Amino acid sequence: MAFYRKNIGGIQQLARITLGLAVAGAALMLLAPPLSLAGAAAGVMFALTGVVGYCPICAVAGVGRRDESLR
Repeated sequence: MAFYRKNIGGIQQLARITLGLAVAGAALMLLAPPLSLAGAAAGVMFALTGVVGYCPICAVAGVGRRDESLR
C-alpha cells in the first residue's frame, strides 16, 4: 500500500495485535450478543491497525514515527 506511511513501530504493532485479539475474544465470550459483536469489531479493528502498521487516529493527532526525510 503505497498511499500511506507506517506511523507505529514494531513493538506497538505487536501490542496492538495481541491486545486487539484478546479484546475481541473476551467480548465474544463475556458479553451479550449485541455488545459482543461491537466489542469484537473494535478489537479486530485495533488488531488490524497493528497488522498494517498505520493508525489513522495517530496520524490525525500527529503522533507517530519520525519522518525519515528529516534525518
